[in-house]
Amino acid sequence: MTTVVIPVYNEVTQLDFTAPHQFLTMIPDITVIVASIGATPVTSHGLSFARLADLETIGSCDVLCVPGGLGCIDAMEDTRFMSAVRRLASTATYVTSVCSGSLILGAAGLLKGRRASSHWAWLDMLPAFGAIPEKARVVRDGNILTGGGVTAGADFALMLIAELRGEDAAQCVQLALEYAPAPPFQSGDADTAPAHIRYAVIEQMGKMMGDTRRRVESVASRAHQ
Repeated sequence: MTTVVIPVYNEVTQLDFTAPHQFLTMIPDITVIVASIGATPVTSHGLSFARLADLETIGSCDVLCVPGGLGCIDAMEDTRFMSAVRRLASTATYVTSVCSGSLILGAAGLLKGRRASSHWAWLDMLPAFGAIPEKARVVRDGNILTGGGVTAGADFALMLIAELRGEDAAQCVQLALEYAPAPPFQSGDADTAPAHIRYAVIEQMGKMMGDTRRRVESVASRAHQ
């Protein structure tokens, strides 16, 4: 039996963890535990997730999978949350993330000198934690697997399943879930999206993220002290 722990927090991006959860739970002997500090419900873009495990009472796991989201900075500034992440990561066989969850791994001191991916809008913040940013859907560096932005969580989950149970198991899950992406537009990557779309999204995300960069740098500076 393999245990995967997904630590969540308010304003986590729900697809960052629900996509891996859907894929991983297709394997009978993989147990996925979604947990928060104090087992309190968390919200994500108007959705509420309850009946969670208490993150601080989980003794260990085989895989730690940290999702991202606009709430990741608050999570990085939460000493109890970060302490639990470090503790679980210290004995996990695989330490993983999706989207800006890699910044949480970085803030926990787990990515120094390691290659990692993230959402394109957060990727250039990884060096603040000593990580080496790599723009890819999934990046593996030793026992660390990091997924790109949001939807990359599905690709990440298949890669993780292949690592844990072999490629045949991963392909069976892929077929069962009919995962055969065929997007109607080619705007899923900042390098291929039309310029006016790219600028519009950058402006929109800039407003949403606010002083994110300053807060990331503040967390990083404290981590280096």
